[in-house]
Amino acid sequence: MVAVASASMMLPFSVTGAAVALPSMAAHLGSSVGAAQWMLNGFNITFAALPLAAGSLADRFGRRRILLTGIALVGAVSLLVALAPSMPVADVARAVQGCGAAAVLASGAAVLAHSTSGRRRQFAFGILGSSFGTGLAIGPLFAGALVEAAGWRSVFVLVAAMSMPAWLCATRAPESCNADQPALDVTGLVTFTAGLACLSFAFVQAGAAGWSAPSTLLLLAAAVALVVLFAVVEIHRADRAMFDVRLFRGPEFAAVVCQPFTVTLGFVILLVYLPAYLQGVADRTILASGLLLLPMTAPVLLLPLAAGHLAARTSVRAVLTCASALIAAGALLLTTLHSNGSWLELALPLLPFGAGVGLAFGVMDNAAVSTVPVENAGAAAGIFNTMRITGESVAVAGASALLTTLTAARLRGSGLSSELATRIAGQAVQGRVAGAHHAALTEGLTSAFHTLGLVLAALSTLGAVLTYLALAPHRAAEQP
Repeated sequence: MVAVASASMMLPFSVTGAAVALPSMAAHLGSSVGAAQWMLNGFNITFAALPLAAGSLADRFGRRRILLTGIALVGAVSLLVALAPSMPVADVARAVQGCGAAAVLASGAAVLAHSTSGRRRQFAFGILGSSFGTGLAIGPLFAGALVEAAGWRSVFVLVAAMSMPAWLCATRAPESCNADQPALDVTGLVTFTAGLACLSFAFVQAGAAGWSAPSTLLLLAAAVALVVLFAVVEIHRADRAMFDVRLFRGPEFAAVVCQPFTVTLGFVILLVYLPAYLQGVADRTILASGLLLLPMTAPVLLLPLAAGHLAARTSVRAVLTCASALIAAGALLLTTLHSNGSWLELALPLLPFGAGVGLAFGVMDNAAVSTVPVENAGAAAGIFNTMRITGESVAVAGASALLTTLTAARLRGSGLSSELATRIAGQAVQGRVAGAHHAALTEGLTSAFHTLGLVLAALSTLGAVLTYLALAPHRAAEQP
């Protein structure tokens, strides 16, 4: 449990820490908006695409072995990013680091599922949720302090340092495997990864060239075609597929596995882009930006363990529905955001966000792996985490495109050319605000966050309703 928790803590810090370090990193390396965005997108694509493959490999060749490999890869490549001489080198290294993160994510949950049962499993997955929450909670604050004290490279050095004790602890974890696991589904893996990459490319291109540009539309069409091809391939492979699409015919399974789309999507968007907003248009320091996020991040640290006990006394249905409702409330209150707001005004929308995500983190992983036999826990964890990280990856890329597009539209209204407005807006989303356009960027980006809040509120409300209906008591009683 200590091994998996300590390894898992690195993953959210690798996301939030990199996002906080990005403005300083991009300025120091002289990066363009697009290249800087791929420092986040490259990691997210491989992180999202590979948990299924990692889970299958863990079941087949050994869950501890894949866990150790993943920890080593995350740590070693993080050190490489810290030494990167240019942003393209960092982009490629971060994509490789995402591969290691996917291995940790899938194999860690499988190790816990194989080693525990009953109340011990509930407690272990509560600890796992708390470890993710800890990484999310301390990420912006620690990263902000490190960047101010020692520069952006120190954020990645810290992840490398965190990997060493995690790897040593993992050497003591019990080994387990399922020798009858089918061979790796290479066709499914390639089509899914390519589809996700095309979608992320489309979002980046939309922010630069517009949503109606031929290049954007072509990439979106390619993404849809590849995802459809992936579904066809997986249905055709049936029991040999890495992603059993047929499982989604069951509303209970679909509700649990798709829950991350309504729970973590908005949370991750705010973790990545709100610090840049606070540093850029609000003129806050990096450390102050991290402190201002505490109303959202602290509940994710404190609530996962309590959520397990609450689910035992009520139901998973009640906890997950309440979580989505809280996030919807926080998203709606995000429309009150303004650049010179006080800590209390910022805490008003962020606290419900954090409370909802903290509750969900304590029960989601356990609910997912408990739907399958323990010998297939790696594959179940892979499916669940693929859905979770895919949602986060799409959210990070999509939110950047949406914020850039809306802000650029406001700038064009003030007389700037389309190309210049888009470039300045993209820099502002990443926390680099041009002084000559500070007032227009403040107004435009704040309005864009208000629109984003409305979109997230609608999505989370829909998630709350669907979860409540899909996990109805009469359905839960029919589960094997």
